[in-house]
This record gives sequence, C-alpha cells and structure tokens, in this order.
Amino acid sequence: MIAMPKLVRPLGTLLALLAIITGILLSAPPSLASTTSPAPGATTAPAEPSPYKIGGVMRNTDGPVPGVRITATGEGFSGEATTGDNGTWSIGVPVKGTYQVEVDVSTLPEGVELAKGTPNPREVTFTNTSNAAAVFPLGEGIVVQSASFGEIFVERVIAGLSFGLLLALASVGLSLIYGTTGLTNFAHGEMVTLGAVVMFGFSVAGFPVWLAMLLGVIFGGAFGWVQDGWLWKPLRRRGTALIPMMIISIGLALAARYTILFFFGGATQQLPGASSPIVEIGVISISRNTLLSLIISLVVIVLIAMLLLKTRLGKATRAVADNPALAAASGIDVDRVIRIVWTVGGVLAALGGILWAYYRPGVTFNMGQQILLLVFAGVILGGLGTVFGALVGSVIVGLFVELSTLWLVADLKYVGALLIMIVVLLFRPQGILGRRERVG
Repeated sequence: MIAMPKLVRPLGTLLALLAIITGILLSAPPSLASTTSPAPGATTAPAEPSPYKIGGVMRNTDGPVPGVRITATGEGFSGEATTGDNGTWSIGVPVKGTYQVEVDVSTLPEGVELAKGTPNPREVTFTNTSNAAAVFPLGEGIVVQSASFGEIFVERVIAGLSFGLLLALASVGLSLIYGTTGLTNFAHGEMVTLGAVVMFGFSVAGFPVWLAMLLGVIFGGAFGWVQDGWLWKPLRRRGTALIPMMIISIGLALAARYTILFFFGGATQQLPGASSPIVEIGVISISRNTLLSLIISLVVIVLIAMLLLKTRLGKATRAVADNPALAAASGIDVDRVIRIVWTVGGVLAALGGILWAYYRPGVTFNMGQQILLLVFAGVILGGLGTVFGALVGSVIVGLFVELSTLWLVADLKYVGALLIMIVVLLFRPQGILGRRERVG
C-alpha cells in the first residue's frame, strides 16, 4: 500500500474548515450575499461588471439616508448611483485612477445637508486596492468648529481607548495562541471577520441584536476549536516546524477570505444600530456605540485577566506558555489547554470583529485583513507571547491612531501605528513587557 503523503491530510482539514465557513454563510438568507441595488432610475456604469468600485455610506445621526444621487467622473468615464435603503452606494469604474465624486445636494432629504467643511465634489484616488471610498458626512454637529482643542483632545482620547480595547480583544487572543504554540497565525484576521459576518447573517434572518451578537461570538469560538482539532493539532503531532505552519496559516487566511467574498459579496453591509445617537457627557460628545464598545471591551478584558490570574486553567495556560514539556511532565494536559486557548482566541477575535464593524462602521469580507497589521503592532509593541503586553500595546496603538488625527489627515492615521511597530522592532524587539529570550 502506498503511504499517504504528509501534506494530504492537512490539506483535507483545510478544505473541511472552508466547508464549515461556506455552510455558515449559506445558512443565511439570500440577502446576505446581495449588494444594495440602485433605486429605480439610477444607473451604474459601466454595464459590464467592473473589478474597480467607488463606494460609501450616506448616513446621519438618525440613520441611513436613501435616495441620494452621487456621480463619479474621471479617466474619460462618467457614472452615477443612488443610495439604497441602508444608505450604501457603489459605482463601478473601468480603470484605477483619480475620480471626482459629487453628491447631488438637491436629492438630500429636507433638513439634511452636508456637514460644514465637507468638499463636494471630492477627489478619490485608487491605491493598491480595487475599492475606493468616498465619505460625505451629513448633518450639523458632525464637524464641530466651535469645540476647543482640549475638548477635542479628550474626545480623541476616549475614542482611542475604545479603539485600543477592541484591538486588544483580537490581540490578546493572538498573543495567547502564540504564547502556547509559538505559531504566528495570519488567519487571525479572518477569525475577526467571521464574527461580524455571522452576526450580520443572523440579524438579517430576524434574530434580535443581542442574540445575533452572541451567536457570532459562539461561532468564532467554534471556528477556533475546529481549527486546532482538525488542522493544528495533527500538524503539531507530526512535528511540523513553525515556519511551514505559518505558511499554512497564510494559505488558510487567503482561502477563508475569498470564500467569504464569494458568498458575502464585496459590498459594505451595516449591522443593526450602526448609526447611533451622540451621548453628551459634560462637555464631551461621544457616540453611543463607541461608549458601549469601550465598556464591553473593558469588562471582557478584566474577565480574561481574572481567568489567567485566579483560576487553575489560567495557571495551566501560563505554565504551557513558559515551558510545554515541563507542564506536561507536571501532569497538565497540554493539548487540552491549547484547544481551550484556540477557542477563547476565536471568541475574542469574533467579539473584536463585531465591535470593529460598529466602529468603522460596516461589515466587509476583508475587514480582518485591514485590522490585522494593527493587531500585530499592538502585540509586538507590548511583547510577543505576553497577554498583558498585548493589552498595553493595543491601547497605545489605539490612542496613537486617534490622537494623530489632531495633526494628520484621517487617511494617514493608521500609518503612525505601523511606524511604531517598525521602531519597536529596531530598538526593543522584545516589546514593552516582553522578555528578551522570547525573541529569536
């Protein structure tokens, strides 16, 4: 009998994981995979499907704004679209380039106007992606000209803490997996995406928001459990080196991302309650979603910290992270601990993805890919393999990203976070709380 090649079974488990993702997406109603259709009389061009799109969402504090006409011109092309019931719009363009995107203000509902200082038309240039966004804030108070620098600074700090804590949810899960297995999991971004996509599917199916969120988190944990049981545990038992496993994680990330794209579509979809009212706390204004995100993230992270510090499972996890062989010799079931870590990592990633979808706002097939580098920046800044380092690093990255908008244009706010990662790797590769012997 001919022996089965060593890579056949891992590839089979990879296909099984993709089948699970496909089943999750297919279990949602057809509207999950559909994009917003233009209103009657609206046109999108060109007639043939285009790989390049300009899109966005029109909304104000009261919710989505449908029926707004938007045009895009440039590169010898002219096309238009009308916002749908959820406020989204998309215009297919023939080539990458620079386009002038303009809102027909006469189609705005009565009492709704562009925020003060919003350019119209505005220039949109494609970079290295096939999608470009054009943002047109609506309503008075979105651009606050009268606020003092101190008030704006405090608001940015609160937004930075909220963003940093939701980053920490994904970063802590990634750090736990790295600490116990040594694996740098590039598919962690797709675990983030899965939580938001599953929640969107259940919310479209009519489930209450809280139940759809809970199911999204549960599916995230199940995906982490299945990954370890069907893929990573067999590879560990074969003695597969970390570099090949890391390459497999990259392949898993690509396969999962484009499976989600195939069934979910490339449009940005909104979770229920994506447009939230502004909450006034003294002189500080903050959206309700941002405030809830901050509270939820903080509560979950405190619970994870207590789990690691106060329970036998937490002590076993730290023992496995420090020395798996010694932990096994001490009677700890290393495989069971790693399985639990993968499950918890999936839960945290899914919850982070849901909060990220509210923060952006919107659900897209590649949202996990977009946030993955920031997650790595937080982990590296805090220290590889250290959970509390991932928390500290993520909060610093979140604060830096939001505070940088005081001096930089919003499109450049993520650049600074990546510069932090580069500087840390150059001068302190072990991170803030990491130990030097963990690196290399």
